[in-house]
Parts: sequence; C-alpha cells; structure tokens
Amino acid sequence: MPSRDGVSWNSLISGYAGYGLVTKAVKAYNFMLRDEVVHLNRITFSTMFVLASSQGCIDLGRQIHGQIKKFGYAAYVFVGSPLVDMYAKMGLIYEAKQVFDEMPEKNVVLHNTMITGLLRCGMVEDSKRLFQGMKETDSISWTTMITGLVQNGLEREAIDLFGQMKLEGLSMDQYTFGSVLTACGGLTALEEGKQVHAFIIRSDYKDNIFVGSALVDMYCKCKIIRYAEAVFKRMTRKNVVTWTAMLVGYGQNGFSEEAVRVFCDMRRNGIEPDYFTLASVISSCANLASLEEGAQFHCRAIVSGLISFITVSNALITFYGKCGSPEDSSRLFNEMNFRDEVSWTALVSGYAQFGKANETIALFERMLAHGLKPDAVTFIGVLSACSRAGLVERGQQYFESMSKEHGIIPVPDHYTCMIDLFSRAGKLEEAKSFINKMPFHPDAIGWSTLLSSCRLYGNLDIGKWAAQSLLELEPQNPAGYILLSSIYAANGKWNHVAQLRRGMREKGARKEPGCSWIKYKNKVHIFSADDCSSPFCDQIYAELDKLNEKMIEEGYVPDASSVLHDVEESAKIQMLNYHSERLAIAFGLIFIPRGLPIRVVKNLRVCGDCHNATKYISKITQREILVRDTARFHLFKDGKCSCGDFW
Repeated sequence: MPSRDGVSWNSLISGYAGYGLVTKAVKAYNFMLRDEVVHLNRITFSTMFVLASSQGCIDLGRQIHGQIKKFGYAAYVFVGSPLVDMYAKMGLIYEAKQVFDEMPEKNVVLHNTMITGLLRCGMVEDSKRLFQGMKETDSISWTTMITGLVQNGLEREAIDLFGQMKLEGLSMDQYTFGSVLTACGGLTALEEGKQVHAFIIRSDYKDNIFVGSALVDMYCKCKIIRYAEAVFKRMTRKNVVTWTAMLVGYGQNGFSEEAVRVFCDMRRNGIEPDYFTLASVISSCANLASLEEGAQFHCRAIVSGLISFITVSNALITFYGKCGSPEDSSRLFNEMNFRDEVSWTALVSGYAQFGKANETIALFERMLAHGLKPDAVTFIGVLSACSRAGLVERGQQYFESMSKEHGIIPVPDHYTCMIDLFSRAGKLEEAKSFINKMPFHPDAIGWSTLLSSCRLYGNLDIGKWAAQSLLELEPQNPAGYILLSSIYAANGKWNHVAQLRRGMREKGARKEPGCSWIKYKNKVHIFSADDCSSPFCDQIYAELDKLNEKMIEEGYVPDASSVLHDVEESAKIQMLNYHSERLAIAFGLIFIPRGLPIRVVKNLRVCGDCHNATKYISKITQREILVRDTARFHLFKDGKCSCGDFW
C-alpha cells in the first residue's frame, strides 16, 4: 500500500488477533508505532487488550496499559472498559478496580464491565453496591447482574431481580431470559419458570433458539418432561444445544431409551453432535447397560475425533464399568493421553461396583501416588470396595482420612458405606455405635442397609431398632416393613408379619413391583414375577423347569426365607422359581447366541435365592450371565459370582 492509515493497521492487527497469533499481532502493532503514532486510536488498544486477555498474556496487557498512559489515552472511557475487562478476565480484579476508580468519567458501559468482572471473581456484594450506586442503568446492567447471580449460585436473588427488571419496564434479550430460566431450573422453581415462559410467549423471543433451549432445560430440571417435549416439538429451528438439552433431560429423568432416540433423530436431521452431546448419550447407554449401543457410540467417538475430549473418554470409562466390562474401562483408561480426577474416579467406581475390591484399592493408591486429589465420589467407591472385601480397619482409615488429609466433609452416602462396612462383616453392635456417633441421623438407605444385615444375621433387636427408625423417617417407605417382616418370618413369628402388613396398608406404603429386563435385537423385553405376558412365555417356563431339575441334581437347595407368606414350603419354592430375573435369564438362554454374555438389569436387589440359583445356572449352561441390580454388578461364571457372595 502506498499509504496506510489507522484503519489499515487496525485491520491487520485485528486479523492476527482473531487467529490468536500473538507474535504477529504484536509485531504489527510495533510497526504501526514506527510508521506514525498518530494512527493509534481506541480500536488499536481495545484489540490489543482483547488479544492479551484471550491468550492470557499478562505482561503484554501491562505493557499496553503503560503505553496508553504514555500516549494520553488513560482518561478515555472507551479504552478503560476493555482494560478493566482484561484485568478482570485474568483474575487481577484489584488492578481492574484501580483502573475503574482512576477513570475521571464513567459511563454505563464501564460500569457494566466492572460489574461483570466483580461477579466473575465471586465478589457479589461489591457488584451489588456498584450496581445500586449507578446513576443510570440499562438492560445490559440488569442482565449482567442476573447472569452473575446465577453463576454464583444465588438463583433466588436472580429471579427476584428479574421481577424488578420487569417492573422497571426494561427491554430483555435472549441472555436475560436464558439466565433467569437457568435460575428457575436450578431451584426447580416450576411456577416461576412457567411465568417467565408466559412472558416469553408475549415477547419477540418465543421463536429464539437460545431461549427455547433454555426452556427445554428448565422444564427437564423441574422434572416436567411433557412440558419440555411440548416446547421442543414446537420449535421451528433447533441447533445442537437444543437437541442436547432434550437428550440430557431425558437421561437425567430416567428416560434413557428416549435419550438414545433423540440422538438418532438429531443425526437424521443433519445436526452433528458435539463432545457434550456424545458424552451424554453414552451416559444414557450406561444407565440402560446397553453394551452394543454404547460400543457403537464409542466407534463414533473415534471416527469423529471426539474421543480426544476427556469428557467423552470419561463417559466411556463409566459406561463400560456399568456394563460389567471393567477390562474395557481399564484399556480405555490406559490409552488416554491425559487423565484427570474424573477419569480415575470413573475407573475406581467401575471396579468397586463390579466387586473387584483389591483392584479398586490398588487403583486408588496409584491415584494418590500420582498426586491427584480424590473427591467425594472416589471415596464412595473405595469404601464400598473395603466393605465387600471385609476390610473393616482399612475402610475406617480411609473414612478418617477424608476430612483429615483431603478436606472432604463426609455426606450421607459415605456414612451409609461405613454402616455397610460394619454390617456386612457382622459387626452389628459396632454399626449401631457408629450410627449413634454420627453428626446426623442416617438416611433411608443407611437404615435399610443395617436392616438388611440384621435379616441376614438374624439380629432381631437391632433389626427392630433400625426398622422403627426407618419408619419414623419415611412412614410410607415399604423397605422397613418388608425387611423386618423377613426377620419375623425367619423366626416363624407370622402374627408379627401380619401386623406389619396391616401397618403397610394403613400407611399407604406400597412395595415397588420387581422387574427385570433384557435387550435383544434392539428391543427391551421386561419381565415381572410369574409374568405370562411375553409371547415366548411357554418356552421360558419350559426352560426354567428344565433348569430347576438340573440345578437340584447339582445340589441346589432353594432358600425360601425371602418369601414372606405363611404357606407350604412347596408353594414358597414355586414362587421363587419364577422371579423376574430368572424369567429374563431364561429368555437370554433361549435367544442370545452362545459366546455372548447374557445381560440382565433389575430395578430392585436380587434376592439371595436367585443369586444362588444363577450361580448354578451359569455352571450348568456354561454361560456368562451378568446381572445389574440397584446395589452392584454381578458376573456369574462357572458357578461363581464376582460380588463376594454376601447376602
């Protein structure tokens, strides 16, 4: 160019900065200074400040700051705003405040920038004082405060401020609505969310993709899936964020199959998933224990390159662990170039759930040796592993180290693990003493854990104490009635069993029907006890009758202690023979080809007799059977189970 002005230079610098080419941008800036200082203007400095903050170049930012003072631009408010923003983004909030305080003239933009910086650094009270002291505010000021309050976990204040903004008659944009809907979702404040939705319908943003996605997310977090579906279906335009919001909502509300379906629909609509979408659908496959579908998503992750995102790899590690393939989890873990605490925790949890106690503890020790900090979830896995291996003293040491060495305050789940640790080892008095020393009462799972062990070891006294405590906590929880009934039934106290049944009816406590499911040819087959609804019913029952004869020949003795009915022993055994998990296993034996494992999922705990029977079935048929219940994963192979056989 025969001659260059400020626009020419700024275009060149901006181009380099846009691509993150720091060296070239700085070189162009220096050449600009040599060409003629008069070309410098606020655009030049703003561009350099944005470059410095986006690339984390603190020294560069400070050098440019020095030059604006040198060239007399320090008093320019349009230079002060990006300078304040730069220091705030780098976490140098006090430098940002100093620049703000030294500005002789402060407009709304500068105030908004300073408020954003304060909120980003968690200085909520300072941001409130600055906001309230503004002589003039605009809609951006209010939206900035609402967004910042949400980001700092103050959702209720954000909703209240939105109400004030509405009363002021200020205009709102997609970011205002998006933030307040996030606040409503975080608090599961359905009524406020519906009011915001009604306001959006009357505005110009009812067809906005960003706002629509936020509405879907809000209704999903409020667990009103049908409303989320209605918003989703009415949206004329959807992007990857919209589809992901619906997919994640299904997964978080227990509709994992629908989550997988949404992913497939998204692909058919030509929307490419991002790493978060893929990780979310893999998590849904893990909840379904659908190894085949999850493996397909693993292939997609490799082909698309999204496997390089640690979120996707971590989801796959968790997936294989929940599907009973800890070897695949370990292989994927070892192939990762970078691992974070979540990666280690996912593998620890997978081994723990599968009953591999020694491997879990060894992996945890390796994690500590690598200098990584375990979190609360990691300790749940480790404590569970100690419980299943009967390592009471070691489990106690790990529990005590949580607060002393790692600064983690135990939550109810950790205390439940400790109750299980003592109870599983038969140390019921120690479990009772531990509960009495807890800083709070156990939750329903904790009491149920103790009660289950009381049933196993026949301790009626502690069992009655645990059952009474559970019923006081949750009068409509059927677990207390059922577990205590089993203790009475084992002792032949059928009058007490009848009294408990009456108590259940009076309190309206209903036992969740047990069901098991197995997937075959992309269809989920669900069974309940004594189920005759399957079109393959005759084949399934014939297969079970044949298996029962062979099991008895091998030495199987039915355990009718879990049947809480005062009937003949033969009738009790008949009830056991057709539990839901056995029906699902029989279906698998008929239709799943040899060489492939039979995978069954149950919504309740597998009963002791079915657990024992499945060991015999695996030995007789020479088939690998994997059963996942609400407590753990069981791998039955050659007449043995991986879970430690504690019942």
